[in-house]
Amino acid sequence: MFVIGSGAKHLEDEMRQFGAEILEVELRRFPDGEKYVRVMGSGSEATVISSTFYPQDERILELLLIGDALRERGFEKLRAVIPYFAYGRQDRVVKEGEPISVRAVMRALGLYYDELYVVDIHNPKTLSYFPGKAVNISPARAITEYFRGKLGEGIVLAPDRGALRRAKVVAELIGVEYSHFEKHRISPTDVEMRPVEVDVSGKNVLIVDDIISTGGTMIKASSILKKLGARRIFVGVTHGVFAEGAIERVSKAVDELAVTNTIPTPVSKISIVPDIVSLKPNRG
Repeated sequence: MFVIGSGAKHLEDEMRQFGAEILEVELRRFPDGEKYVRVMGSGSEATVISSTFYPQDERILELLLIGDALRERGFEKLRAVIPYFAYGRQDRVVKEGEPISVRAVMRALGLYYDELYVVDIHNPKTLSYFPGKAVNISPARAITEYFRGKLGEGIVLAPDRGALRRAKVVAELIGVEYSHFEKHRISPTDVEMRPVEVDVSGKNVLIVDDIISTGGTMIKASSILKKLGARRIFVGVTHGVFAEGAIERVSKAVDELAVTNTIPTPVSKISIVPDIVSLKPNRG
């Protein structure tokens, strides 16, 4: 049984097409702006789905309220599926006095939820902060299925070494070679990028990453690939956290930009719904 939060309403119709049983929940506001939640049914187990894109804090609070409402109704086993996990990039202390924000959010969710499923979290090691079972869902299958026919005998690239794992998995599923960009700082304001030990001349290239925000890295990478003779350039990213104008800027720089639907955007062409409805939860 699934409960759909406000951050996953864009996935509800497709989930119903897959035959998902959905428990209705009333979500509204009191006149003073406070959130109101009411679960319209009962049961013993439930999986709550909601991405925590903007407004992030409101959606996180909503997940806590839904969890409390379900416990109040007697649900004994609760799972949270959070396709896009806000605060995932705030995973370390940079300046003295800062919190580890991802830890704080996961510990709060652990008050109500027994299991947590996240799609392509920025740093998988942070899942250890959740007190129960925590699983990182790979978007590789979905990205592969979307781009396999477009890429042909091309190359999969990561924008940096840190994203190489994602590129490797997608490339192996498609059956092509992979590599990453190496960054060399030339001056305090100028960084040079170049793909490592791979020839892109005359080939299609797919750049994969977990998050795209301003799109600056993708635009620069595309420019370099074009100078090296790449034929067609595709960008496949999990989470489309786009700054204003980023979609247009990146779309002009590449042959196709496609992200998954963890966040609803005009270029959310890749669905992670099959991965969600096929989860095999731990019944404990």
